[in-house]
Amino acid sequence: MEQHVNAQANPMEILRMPAVLGMTKLSRTTLWRRIREGEFPRPVRLGGARSRAVGWHRSEIEEWLRGRPAA
Repeated sequence: MEQHVNAQANPMEILRMPAVLGMTKLSRTTLWRRIREGEFPRPVRLGGARSRAVGWHRSEIEEWLRGRPAA
């Protein structure tokens, strides 16, 4: 299931990995490499300090997408 940028979506919405990969068309490896290099928004930890679950704010992903050169 592919998600598209939706102007009416809640900007505080948290997106999980599959949605972020679908929106950005990046591979999981490329996404983590860009985060490590400071070229992609950092994820937020979900469920506390010990949780491995992460997500991204929709507004940050949409902003990143707007800053990308047109293909």
